[in-house]
Amino acid sequence: MADETSIKTREMLCVLAGFGGQGVLFAGKVMANAGLIDGRNVSWMPSYGPEMRGGTANCNVSLSDDAIGTPFITKPTALIAMNQPSLEKFAEAVVPGGVIVVDTTLAMNASEVHSSEGVARFEIPATQMAEDNGLKGLANVICLGKLWKETRFCDRGVLDAALEKCVPAKHRNLLEPNRRALQIGIDL
Repeated sequence: MADETSIKTREMLCVLAGFGGQGVLFAGKVMANAGLIDGRNVSWMPSYGPEMRGGTANCNVSLSDDAIGTPFITKPTALIAMNQPSLEKFAEAVVPGGVIVVDTTLAMNASEVHSSEGVARFEIPATQMAEDNGLKGLANVICLGKLWKETRFCDRGVLDAALEKCVPAKHRNLLEPNRRALQIGIDL
């Protein structure tokens, strides 16, 4: 779990990063919507390369009870890294007391990447777990579930409501698989 100061102020400064098509923007959107439902100040800032799939993609999500001065996060309290390049780029910026969740299916050398002392790291084969459970493409939600378990950035009911809000009506058939993926991450 992140340090108690972070929990008491309920501030979350999270970077979610990976390749385009891995759903990091969606996972960030779920987190941001959880903050909105919770009545907190929220910032969600996506960034992605020009490629449709396979390029870089990341987003910064800030949740706070206080005003948010900038959408840019230079010292995250949390990181979800869906691949090796993302872990290498952002791991050292995570502050002591922070949390890193990394998908080791695509970050096979995760243990070689350094982070600050005092950062809790959770290395999970999320992409492989998603495929093994018939949830291809939902490794992002598994990682989000693991991050929630370790930080409790909102109440569980709020997280469930945010997930439901973010799955579009035309894709309602994907709500249950997303719920299952979230639970897999929480159960880790």
